[in-house]
Amino acid sequence: MSDLLSQSVSMLERLVAFDTTSRLSNLELIDFARDYLEDMGIPTRTTFNEDGTKANLWATVGPEDKGGVVLSGHVDVVPVDGQDWSRDPFRMWEADGKYFGRGTADMKGFCAIALAMAPEMKKRNLKTPIHFAFSYDEEIGCIGVRGLIKDMAENLPLPTAVIVGEPTGMKIIGGNKGSRGLWTTIRGVPGHSSEPHRGANSIMYGARIINLLEKIQQEMRDNPHEDSPFDPPYTTIDLGIIEGGTAHNIIPEFTKFRWGMRIHPGDDGEAIEQRVRDYIENELNPELKAVSPEAGITMELVNVVPPLIPDTESAAEELVRYLTGLNQSGAVSFGTEAGFFQEAGVPGVIFGPGYIQQAHQPDEFIERSQMRECVEFMAKLTDWASENG
Repeated sequence: MSDLLSQSVSMLERLVAFDTTSRLSNLELIDFARDYLEDMGIPTRTTFNEDGTKANLWATVGPEDKGGVVLSGHVDVVPVDGQDWSRDPFRMWEADGKYFGRGTADMKGFCAIALAMAPEMKKRNLKTPIHFAFSYDEEIGCIGVRGLIKDMAENLPLPTAVIVGEPTGMKIIGGNKGSRGLWTTIRGVPGHSSEPHRGANSIMYGARIINLLEKIQQEMRDNPHEDSPFDPPYTTIDLGIIEGGTAHNIIPEFTKFRWGMRIHPGDDGEAIEQRVRDYIENELNPELKAVSPEAGITMELVNVVPPLIPDTESAAEELVRYLTGLNQSGAVSFGTEAGFFQEAGVPGVIFGPGYIQQAHQPDEFIERSQMRECVEFMAKLTDWASENG
């Protein structure tokens, strides 16, 4: 087991060295992983984005005519811009039983362990296949996995379970919230700030929409779901970016902001969005159009991520429970790719090394003890797959 852990750490160091920030190409990492697997005789397939600068990687260890178990992870990472790192974030270092570097916890640690286990899996002549599914652009809306799952569903035997290795502290997570992301753009009418009646202040109109979002959030907070596994137990509204105005003495013509929802299973995110659209069309746009026909507000839906609906009796949860002896599963409010697999008919569970609290932070790290625990789990999974057809 110590050899497998050492190999996993070495693989993690190699993966961290690839700067796969979502704004960049991930092809160097994907090419490395593909060549590494194919050199062992493990077949792979790739799916690309529109311009061919990014790719997903699918690989199968074991029989190709069976569904099997998927080990799913994204290989893109969030930016390090503006963060105070102690060292180069793309050169992994070790201290106090921890491995530091961008992506160590989220989630190259899991991917590295899977790759390091591949030779052992190959040697064991698995009866049940284990698949690797490595995706791009998860951090900007689970973009890449959609093409990977489409290819899987159309061309391959449907897997029986997927383990999405997001950092959960090696605890079983059986559900996550879905999300919707939107850009709202307000075009007002510019003018001198001393004559506000001759223009239309886009920032103030934006504030009225934001006030409605705050009201909706309060309504959700006042009506939480009973016995919910989620924290908080209701749909949340987020507002992360706002831009508007050019000078203090100019009525601002343009304002835009990015907002969204983390949707509790059972809530209707589309209905919440429609409520905001109705307010804009029925109250705000008529006022703006009365000042200028060119003024108005538009709202663009830019991303939808489905939830992973908890199912304690799913094949994925049952398998992880059997291999680990864990008896409980929880739920998280952050999004993952698991819901896309579930929509495609593949039950999923979120289960991986590291902690989400370290993700996206300067000096991100994963503990050696978490790596060891995940290696031990992968070894048990390999044993199971070699004995069960």
